[in-house]
Amino acid sequence: MIISYLVPVVLVVMLIAASIRILPEYKRGVVFFLGRFQKVKGPGLIIVIPGIQKMEVVDLRVVTMDVPEQDVISRDNVTVKVNAVLYFRVVDPEKAIIQVENFTQATSQLAQTTLRSVLGKHDLDEMLSERDKLNSDIQEIIDAQTEAWGIKVANVEIKHVDLDESMIRAIARQAEAERERRAKVIHAEGELQASKKLVEAANVMQENSAALQLRYLQTMSDMSNKNASTIFFPLPMDIMEAFRDMKLKHSSPAPSGDKLEE
Repeated sequence: MIISYLVPVVLVVMLIAASIRILPEYKRGVVFFLGRFQKVKGPGLIIVIPGIQKMEVVDLRVVTMDVPEQDVISRDNVTVKVNAVLYFRVVDPEKAIIQVENFTQATSQLAQTTLRSVLGKHDLDEMLSERDKLNSDIQEIIDAQTEAWGIKVANVEIKHVDLDESMIRAIARQAEAERERRAKVIHAEGELQASKKLVEAANVMQENSAALQLRYLQTMSDMSNKNASTIFFPLPMDIMEAFRDMKLKHSSPAPSGDKLEE
């Protein structure tokens, strides 16, 4: 008699234990009643009737997914290997369970094809220098397609763009040539600015003889401070102008005899 009473009690206890589910704050349960969607439950204590109801548990936390390395041919026909990391989370558990069989695998495959498609439309220089823009473009495309699955793509980051050795050497030569070009341009700009300043200084000295005299004295002072074997004998500028006037006077033509007689 005791055994006959214990068996139903044990079965009831086992049924209740199998029916009780506890979900933490970051999880939700998608409940189906006889195969039809009933509702999304959680977090907390949930009662699921075995054999009649079925529950699929979905994690709402952000998932970090590594996108496997992809062979990408850029627009300028350069083959590179690119990998990335994808951050996404489920925002609608009902769609994530009903609309797609395995939302994690589906998102991974979509990320791989989108990565190859987007990067293939850009040159190698853009892949290396405009990663922020490429990350944004890839994120927008994946997010638009996963919206129907109840998934929100938060961010996409390109991790590595691997090149072969020949391409690395070519880029190094290109960078060196660019540095040489910039150095020559800067040098030419400096020469141009210096020449303009020299012209301005010459104009000032031409208009003011005192400035020329001061420059002459400054040059002599600079040379006297150095260990030079050349000896300078300074002459005032007025004497030089007197010599110039005498030369002009002697070189002028003499008056004719007729005019002297008159």
